[in-house]
Amino acid sequence: MSRAVWIIVILGTLVIPSALAVEVHDVRLWRAPDHTRVVLNMSGPAQHKLIVLNNPSRIVLDISNTLLKASFSKLELENTPITQIRSGVREGHDLRVVLEINAQVSPRSFSLKANERAGDRLVLDLYDKAGKTPTVKKSVTQSAKRDIIIAIDAGHGGEDPGAQGPKRVQEKTVVLAIARELHKLFKADGGFDPRLIRTGDYYISLKGRRELARKEQADLFVSIHADAFKDKRARGVSVYALSTSGATSTAARYLAQRENSADLVGGVTLSDKDDVLAEVLADLSMTSTLDTSLKLGDVVLKRVDRIAKLHKTRVEQASFAVLKSPDIPSILVETGYISNPSEARQLASSAYQKKMARELHAGIRSWFVDHPPSGTLVAWQRQQQGQQYTIARGDTLSSIAQRFRVSVAALKGHNGLSSSRIVVGQKLTIPTT
Repeated sequence: MSRAVWIIVILGTLVIPSALAVEVHDVRLWRAPDHTRVVLNMSGPAQHKLIVLNNPSRIVLDISNTLLKASFSKLELENTPITQIRSGVREGHDLRVVLEINAQVSPRSFSLKANERAGDRLVLDLYDKAGKTPTVKKSVTQSAKRDIIIAIDAGHGGEDPGAQGPKRVQEKTVVLAIARELHKLFKADGGFDPRLIRTGDYYISLKGRRELARKEQADLFVSIHADAFKDKRARGVSVYALSTSGATSTAARYLAQRENSADLVGGVTLSDKDDVLAEVLADLSMTSTLDTSLKLGDVVLKRVDRIAKLHKTRVEQASFAVLKSPDIPSILVETGYISNPSEARQLASSAYQKKMARELHAGIRSWFVDHPPSGTLVAWQRQQQGQQYTIARGDTLSSIAQRFRVSVAALKGHNGLSSSRIVVGQKLTIPTT
């Protein structure tokens, strides 16, 4: 064989590995309230094309140089717009996946690069095109005693498991359990109406979570998470609020970057900006939303301190995308370090999940009982109980009665006083007139 022939053979051998087909080794399906997600786990990256066909309705994925080594037959298609998924070989080496559809959808596909937790993936989202239900605005003209609406957000979900601890304890599972317990507690309260942002194991974008809270006309948005760090000794509960001017610590900045990267699972790049971001930040600087978030977060932190070690003794701040609501007080609670073996065992425990939910509930409820939004049942109940007043130096019962335009007899009777003697620091309840 001539030297030239040998060179050709060697070169041909060298290019064979790059021509090897990518394999689809697993397929999964997730159903969310507003969309269906199909995920193809790949052995490597591959180019693809999305095609929409009508009569009959079909969604087609053409994936270059790819072999199917998994099966679509075991996917649960019930309650999805997909009636059947079939596949075939196209042009000798490309994979064609065809989804037969029985409802109007808006398809979107994107690739996810391999990372430390998962390999390459191809994601297909089918968004429902059902007619939108008009949002019912909160209005005191409809009811002077409306409920306080608490939007409870379990972080991560679906294709995004969040952090993972020992024995494969997953953040998305733990925080959904805590969120459900918190929902139960508020559901049992009069004057409160809890709404779960994520009701099952599916993905919602960070912006989508904010929009759902806004649609529900929430008075508070609380996002529940479990922290993780490379040092397994890290431990403790933290509460965060939004920062418009930088993180309050390196750890807060690191955590915000990690939590914000959850949107990569939805095909959103970290460089994406909300169209109204500048307006949101301006609003936050001019309103009491951020101040309320910080004060409410501090009350929650003090309650959680009763059952768990705190990672930080104050509410930390960073640029969390999920907290960027201009008109809804918002906090993010890291319920412990799932990367810490001891705390991971606690977080996986149903008893501890309930205990954590009880303290979150007590802190949030305590804040709203003391600072109820106007027009709510809780505000009305507080008004019936009367205003609290703390006796200051120089006060007399008659001067207090005159100031609040009530009689001395009504003031004494309402507070169970047998005489007009009062002391500095004593608390009086002012009866309603």
